[in-house]
Amino acid sequence: MSLARTLGIGLTGLSGALIEVEADVGNGIPGFILLGLPDAALNESRERIRSAARNSGIPLPNRRLTVNLTPATMHKRGSGFDVAILVAALAADRAITPAPGVVYLAELGLDGSLRPIPGVLPAVMAAVRAGYPDVVVAEENSSEAQLVAGARVRSYAHLSQVLADCGADPLALRYRARHNSPARKNAAWSATGTPAPDLCEVLGQAQGKYALEVAAAGGHHLLFTGPPGAGKTMLAQRLPGLLPDLDDAQALETTAVHSLAAGGTPIASLLRRPPFESPHHSASMVALIGGGSGIPHPGAASRAHRGVLFLDEAPEFSGAALDALRQPLESGVLTLHRAAGTASYPARFQLLLAANPCACGRNLGKGTECTCTPMQRRRYLARLSGPLLDRIDMQLFVPQLSARELAGRGTGECSAVVAARVAGARAAARDRLKRWGTTTNAEVPGAILRNQLRLPTATLAGLNRATESLRLSARGHDRVLRLAWSIADLNSHACPTADDVDVAIQLRQHGKGDVG
Repeated sequence: MSLARTLGIGLTGLSGALIEVEADVGNGIPGFILLGLPDAALNESRERIRSAARNSGIPLPNRRLTVNLTPATMHKRGSGFDVAILVAALAADRAITPAPGVVYLAELGLDGSLRPIPGVLPAVMAAVRAGYPDVVVAEENSSEAQLVAGARVRSYAHLSQVLADCGADPLALRYRARHNSPARKNAAWSATGTPAPDLCEVLGQAQGKYALEVAAAGGHHLLFTGPPGAGKTMLAQRLPGLLPDLDDAQALETTAVHSLAAGGTPIASLLRRPPFESPHHSASMVALIGGGSGIPHPGAASRAHRGVLFLDEAPEFSGAALDALRQPLESGVLTLHRAAGTASYPARFQLLLAANPCACGRNLGKGTECTCTPMQRRRYLARLSGPLLDRIDMQLFVPQLSARELAGRGTGECSAVVAARVAGARAAARDRLKRWGTTTNAEVPGAILRNQLRLPTATLAGLNRATESLRLSARGHDRVLRLAWSIADLNSHACPTADDVDVAIQLRQHGKGDVG
């Protein structure tokens, strides 16, 4: 009887746990027993492993093989344990002598080729945190694994190469070169892609452009309402081009989410640009916030982490799906509970909503051209619940363009010019807020706004009147203050002025009405 151990990583959301793979070769009826709560994909690894070992020249012993994945109480999922199980099994049979403390993260093909797996980035991060920086991955996952600082990554194309490094008899190995096998094409994810739409392409809509600039400067949420064709979608699509690049910590966190959601598609570099997610209005709650069978997977809200989640035709989304966004809008985290386990994903995104005034889009002015019944109008806008709208910093009306504006050439400022001002405003906010561990005005807790960053009474006079006349909630009151700080940063003011506060109130209330 012989026993050997290797290491793997089990992921629950973005959290990884070190898994000890124990293999025991003993007497008895030949068989392959896999213990430790494996899922269906992991259970099927027994046949993959047998074929891969045979096609690599060192078949598994024709004896009773027992493999245990520890801790036994944790559910194990996916095909990423294939290589760890096979190396442990061959080591137990004394066919190889692997180096201790190596973490194996790869799937096996029947021909012995190593194939990429989803979630390599968070898995390698977990291995390094656990004190095991030596990691073995498939060639396609090499670039992604090497993004983790401190990791010592070895990548292989075929199992024979892994076994050779573990001291296998070179005469026994039968290595089939990758270039002799059918090519497997995997498109690498790119942080750049096609050029971002430019703000100067939007005709007119000066107020909408300014609202985008304020949103970018402070990380605020924004709702555009207006008739069809007014430019709501065009404006929203240009917000990512105004946002600064992600720093190292943000990029690593964002890339880890996309690594898990990419389904094994290799990621060549950190995602430095803020992501932009725009799900169709038929998307379910699971597609929007995450879920699925077993351990929940990240949804569009988490894929938009540190970027923009744009919901076009927002009232057409399920009301329950929209209300499910309320919690992450406050906390920046999505914690999904299922019978199989709980997973937490970061979800610090900027929410952009676009909506028509009614289902037909013609409820403007006196509404004489609107074909909707009063009940249809109420139902249409009722899907945007009051608690959800209370969490939206700016609610702006986007008017129909005039014939003169349509005849123009869009000679306004380009995205690069506005992005430079946004970068300056963000730098000012970062310097001011670093003592509290936040970077944008949208994340400042209300207690700090009312104490350390409290404004003079004279400056708050307009906001106090607006709170009474517009019946602003405590949350709405604080969001106006956060907006005022962003406007002050854009204006290079050390502290918001009364005018900055008045502009913030106007932006929150559809840009209409006199609150003075």
